[in-house]
Amino acid sequence: MIELNLDGQTIRVPAGSTVAAALYLGGDGCSRTAVGGQRRAPLCGMGVCQECRVSIDGQRRLACQTLCQPGMRVETRP
Repeated sequence: MIELNLDGQTIRVPAGSTVAAALYLGGDGCSRTAVGGQRRAPLCGMGVCQECRVSIDGQRRLACQTLCQPGMRVETRP
């Protein structure tokens, strides 16, 4: 198991999990908030749609293409 920080909460996910999987396992499944205030979730799962953009350790990344690392800080809210 790997521990990481998701929106201020420590969660544990199986080794080899993507950040997109961690969003579902430890959060509301959403990766960002749209301009209109709606929560958005990953859609394609392969990095094409860009719906899974999150901040990982201060850098914008695609959650579906990023493997979880111990101590990683993931932020989905602005």
